[in-house]
Amino acid sequence: MAVGRFPLFLEGPTRYFKTVNEDKAAISTMYDKVKVSGLRDKDLNMYYVSATLKGQSYDMGRMMAFTPGWLENQSIWMHMSYKYYLELLRGKLYTQFFSEMRGGGMLPFMDPVQYGRSLMECSSFLASSVFPDPSDRGRGFSARLSGSTAEFLSIWKIIFIGSNPYFVDEGGDLKFTLKPAIPAWMFKDDDANAADPTYDEHGFLTVSFKLFAHIPVTYHNSKGVDLFDVSPTGYKVTMQDGTENLVEGGVISTDIAQKIRRIWDVKSIDAYF
Repeated sequence: MAVGRFPLFLEGPTRYFKTVNEDKAAISTMYDKVKVSGLRDKDLNMYYVSATLKGQSYDMGRMMAFTPGWLENQSIWMHMSYKYYLELLRGKLYTQFFSEMRGGGMLPFMDPVQYGRSLMECSSFLASSVFPDPSDRGRGFSARLSGSTAEFLSIWKIIFIGSNPYFVDEGGDLKFTLKPAIPAWMFKDDDANAADPTYDEHGFLTVSFKLFAHIPVTYHNSKGVDLFDVSPTGYKVTMQDGTENLVEGGVISTDIAQKIRRIWDVKSIDAYF
């Protein structure tokens, strides 16, 4: 009996990340290895679902029936790629994650002409750079609300809210905190042709989003730096009746936390960094 070795599949390191999600060094080491492995599509700055299958037996299954760069044979599976990127974010490899995102690995930073469809629309897969027809390389096929949409929502949550906004402290009390992972460039677009960034009354750069699809939240970045897994120095929670609750530190107490969860009592939240 002889032991065979399969080609690399992106699902392998992605699942590995889940087992070592508390070990940032281990995730970083694996990320560096994957980036220089046969899983990296250097032309598209993305990752193949598998390395080359050339020379493999048809016993591997139907993936061997496809042309390289198409469907299950060394193409770019958007869902699998997004799973991989999500684990980078969960592992707190923020610099690496945003480098992959802005490098064209994720919508909306892909080339829309090459992608061949709206950058608001996910695809099942992209023909990779090993596909024989150069005109189809990087083009998305089988547009759908695939699992990549769900992964992107998880990515959005970590970026703007944090992994665990609600928690129970040692005394058994419910608390609330916002701990985003927002890079400085999201506060100020470095594109010279872009619209001017938004500033507050103190001249701080701001970014806003809606919590629970209802409560406007504004981050005030006093230093214009990356806000990677850091808590605010304070909050202003404005209620529907105009009452303002000023909170020092990064954690909001139980009474206000419960009101935030009920949504309707709260008009807006300002978080200061």
